[in-house]
Order: sequence, then C-alpha cells, then structure tokens
Amino acid sequence: MRSTARRLALFLALSAAGLTTAQAQQKLKYPKPQADEIFDAVEKPAVPLGGVEAYAQYLADHQQYPTAALQKGVQGTVPVTFVVEKTGVISNVTVDKPLAPELDAEAIRLIKGGPKWKPAQHRNANVRQRVTVPVTFAIPAGAGDAASAPATAGTSDQPQTQTVKPDQPARPVGGTDAFFEWIQKNQRYPALARQRKVEGRVMMEFIVQKDGTLTDIKPTKRLGSGCDEEAIRLLKAAPKWQPAQYQGQPMRQKMVLPVVFQL
Repeated sequence: MRSTARRLALFLALSAAGLTTAQAQQKLKYPKPQADEIFDAVEKPAVPLGGVEAYAQYLADHQQYPTAALQKGVQGTVPVTFVVEKTGVISNVTVDKPLAPELDAEAIRLIKGGPKWKPAQHRNANVRQRVTVPVTFAIPAGAGDAASAPATAGTSDQPQTQTVKPDQPARPVGGTDAFFEWIQKNQRYPALARQRKVEGRVMMEFIVQKDGTLTDIKPTKRLGSGCDEEAIRLLKAAPKWQPAQYQGQPMRQKMVLPVVFQL
C-alpha cells in the first residue's frame, strides 16, 4: 500500500508539473491579431519612411497657411488622427479637436499628402495602428498685424537713427483685412507656378516710410516659379499705408507679411 501510495503521489506530482509546463508554454503562444483590429499601443510603433525629423520637415515645407486664417490671426495646433495600415498607407484621417475650419482642412491635406509609413509590428506581425500627429500653425512674427520690427525715429531719413517701439504701428489704409483683399484681387498667378501646381507663401519684408509709401521691398522666404517676382510687384503697386507714430510724429517701420499663393 505504501509503495502504491508513493507511486500515486509521484504520478500526481509529475502530472501537475507537466500541466504547469504545458500552461506556461500555452501562455507564450500569442493569439494572432485580428485582421481588422486597430491598435493604439504596439511593440514596434509605426514610423514615417525617412524618419521623424524628415517627416517634420515635410510638414513645415509643404504647409500652406490659409489666407482667411492669416487675416483672422488664427493660429494653434491641430491634432490629426489617422490609421497606418499594414501596407504603410494611411486612412481614416480625422481631426478630433477642431481649431478652425481652414486650418483643420489644411492639416488634413498635409497628412493625406505625406509620405508612406513603416507599419507597426505587434506579436511578430504587421498590424494597423492609430496615430496622432500635431500640426502646428504659427503666424510669422508680424504677419498677423503686419508689424514685425521696431521703427526708426528722428528727423532724418538716414538709417543712423534711434530704434524705438512705435506708439502706433504702421497699418494699411482701411485695415489689414482690406489690404489682404486687395492682394487677392490684384494677384496674377504666375503661369509657371500654375503649370507646376506650386502653392505656398512668400514672406515679404519692406519699410513703410513716413509718407506711407513702401520701399526696400524684398522676399525673405522664397517660393520660386515666378511667385517671388509677383509678390514684389504686388507690394510695389500696393496702396499707401498709415505710417507708424511715435510721440505724435510719423516714423519709418520695417514690416514683414506673407503673400499667399493658392490654386
């Protein structure tokens, strides 16, 4: 009896050990992901082809700040959510927290037009992953109110004058909105830019003189394909401005504003 009991106890112990080993092996066998499942957290997240830095540069280079948003002075960050498919293409592009209709639409356009991604991997298989990318819109210094640099005061028009902050910055006659409307109405889209489907903005620098005329006009950020020359032409033909004021006297002021080209 004792021998039988010992053999039975040993059998049960070995059986239990075998069961434990089998359970442990079963835990190591991950179930395969479902074909349509979308993951938020994965072992190897999806990444843009070329790397994150190159993707950020793509967003910066191809962003086209909507004219209406510039005129309203709207800026901020649009979080764009999308799905990176198993093939690396993106789908289901949405904006969860809208900022402004014009900026939301531009953020979606940027993401949809971007490069493919390296798909996510989870449990040794390519899987679909939900990704959120923040697209930031920041109006260049002075583009919102068309004033970006200190003015120069003094009786002489020579540059050797004191740099001060004006009491009232220079502004277009009729206001900034009227000036942007004039730009849009009088803009001649360059044929080469239209042929190449070039869109974007040319950042223009100029000086508003004491009599309101615009001088020293030059692009500080070019777009090419004839857009830079057209931006220069527009500002040279533009109406006079109200000059900056300092202690009740007109003064010269350097300005920066964007000239937007959009097909």
